[in-house]
Amino acid sequence: MASGNELIASGDYIKHHLQNLTYGQNPDTGIWELAHTAQEAKDMGFMAVHLDTLGVSFILGSLFLLFFYRIGKKMTTDTPSGAQNFIESIIEFIDENVRGSFNGKNPMVAPLALTTFIWIVLMNTMDLVPVDWLPYLAQQVGVFFGADPHHVFFKVVPTTDPNATFGMSIGIFILILYYSIKEKGAGGFAGELLFHPFGKMMLPFNLFLEGVNLIAKPVSLALRLFGNMYAGEMIFILIALLPFWIQWSLSLPWAIFHILIVLLQAFIFMTLVIVYMDMAHQKEEH
Repeated sequence: MASGNELIASGDYIKHHLQNLTYGQNPDTGIWELAHTAQEAKDMGFMAVHLDTLGVSFILGSLFLLFFYRIGKKMTTDTPSGAQNFIESIIEFIDENVRGSFNGKNPMVAPLALTTFIWIVLMNTMDLVPVDWLPYLAQQVGVFFGADPHHVFFKVVPTTDPNATFGMSIGIFILILYYSIKEKGAGGFAGELLFHPFGKMMLPFNLFLEGVNLIAKPVSLALRLFGNMYAGEMIFILIALLPFWIQWSLSLPWAIFHILIVLLQAFIFMTLVIVYMDMAHQKEEH
């Protein structure tokens, strides 16, 4: 059985790896600065930003756009490169899913599906980086600038931050509302909320059911992705607490299995985006 000090050390290790690098206004001093503790980050409130989540997301998104742009500029019909074949296979995969699930006419849906799929895959893949590498690097950078290494946090996987997953899902939700009103009209969209599925006599009940169904879309998108990736990261952190000779015997099989989770969660998110966009374009005949 572990001693009390070992349990405290393990608890601090887990908390440190699950804490974001938070920048916000200190409520005591009024100064905008980096949070030194989890409590400080909490006290900074809603306007605080997670620099690690934003930074990693931006870098991965930029790499995705740059890579696709460079390959797109070099595409040829003669002898395609391996990178071109790889990108074309991804695009064909996305196109098949869009054709199978989306019955409307909107040229934005396929690029939206492609962007969400690739971006989420890249963010999820950060979970396969050994849990101590990037946080240690961030600590060394902090020490270089005179910071206490114990107060330098760096959460590697953006999709384990609910702010990131809810940000994406709320963006999708705004598009759902926009195209629902655009395709059906304000009256048609309101009619679906008020009169579907039980008609005019059950208006309050209809509004409650359809309202819950509508709000559940972004919530389910965000929580499903966050929950699965957070659980996977937690397992990697717990494995890292074990003796070195046990770590590799457990982390390698879990990493191989986790590759499936990385891809599956991105695929589910993309598929639901396509389905929700299709629902937004469907028009009731009555």
